[in-house]
Amino acid sequence: MKRLIPFSKYFVPAAVISILLTVSGVVGFLLMGFNLGVDFQAGLIQEVQFAPTAFDMTYNGPGTASISLSRTAIDIVVSGAGIDEVTHRFTYAAYAMQGELARALRGVEGLNVTPPASEDAQSSWLIQSAQSSPVLDARQPFVVHYLRPNLSAIRIEDVRSSLLPLGTVSVQVLGTPAERRFMIRMEDSELESGAGGIPADRIIDALENTFGHGDVVVTRSDYVGSRFSKQLTDQAGVLMSMTLLLILAYCTIRFKIRYAVGAVIAIMHDALIMVAFIVWTRMEFNTTTIAAILTILGYSINDTVVVFDRIKETTRMYPDDTFVNVLNRAISDTLSRTIITTLTTMLAVFSLFFFTTGSMKDFALALLVGMISGVYSTIFIASGLVYLWDKLAKKREKKKQQLILAKA
Repeated sequence: MKRLIPFSKYFVPAAVISILLTVSGVVGFLLMGFNLGVDFQAGLIQEVQFAPTAFDMTYNGPGTASISLSRTAIDIVVSGAGIDEVTHRFTYAAYAMQGELARALRGVEGLNVTPPASEDAQSSWLIQSAQSSPVLDARQPFVVHYLRPNLSAIRIEDVRSSLLPLGTVSVQVLGTPAERRFMIRMEDSELESGAGGIPADRIIDALENTFGHGDVVVTRSDYVGSRFSKQLTDQAGVLMSMTLLLILAYCTIRFKIRYAVGAVIAIMHDALIMVAFIVWTRMEFNTTTIAAILTILGYSINDTVVVFDRIKETTRMYPDDTFVNVLNRAISDTLSRTIITTLTTMLAVFSLFFFTTGSMKDFALALLVGMISGVYSTIFIASGLVYLWDKLAKKREKKKQQLILAKA
């Protein structure tokens, strides 16, 4: 027979601890708010990649020449009035090294190519800036960059430091450290109050002053208006509310209303604990953080439903026992299952935390906090509220019986 652990003795202390933690989260939110990520701020978004210049290209031949870079080849298309359109294709398989590729490109009439920075660099490492016009001319060189796999990673702290003169600018890591990619956002207020010049150019100038001229590639540049930003925030709130309502409906149908209320308050507790953690650690709040919170809500309700199922089963097995004993027995019976399931899931989450960076690392950390909170809330919050509801219901029933006897 399994040992019966008196979890009910800790319902009140656990409730006090939970109230203190959730209140601290609400106070922190009111005082500081979230450290909003780039997803929830209106302004300019730029995705940049730090990659040195491979070579420059200009064109002064007949007609108009345009260039297109893919992962496997460079296409030069020459067209115009009075000439037939011709496409010159240079595959990286045929010209594996950038020196070979540059010499082949010079074979196109009117196309001038500067010597590559590294003759023996692989052609497949070439990348193109999204801000470069695909049309080649004689005045504005078309810059082709390349990213060697063994280049040292760029620290996000160094990127932020280089952008300090521009004011409040958010920076987020994209991909792996070897890719050297970052998302940069300048808020609307900074765009309006900043010094002269186009904001996108000011960002590139600030980065090139620190990391070297010609070593910054813009892979995407967009402007997100305040309307879209507000819409995204509203949708996040609606998503959370709908999740809670659906869980309330499911638990009411599956069990009773007291179980449903206990389950919803328990997952609201988990969400508030995660909010408190995010606020006080100043973790960036973005769509990845919302995904972590929703993941934990699903994980927590799954654990709660398992415990509630065992409570129903134990109630049928011990119909004459007190409800508090039924609760303690049900939680004790499922404790080993809860611990094993949580620890095995944590192994995968720990792998994400230790072997990833940026928003994925924050996602894993939020999951770890949420999983611990989920186990705690299932045992002490959800079950404690069901016990409190049952206790109050019995008190009301007792008073009702006393009134009936007094009238009789």
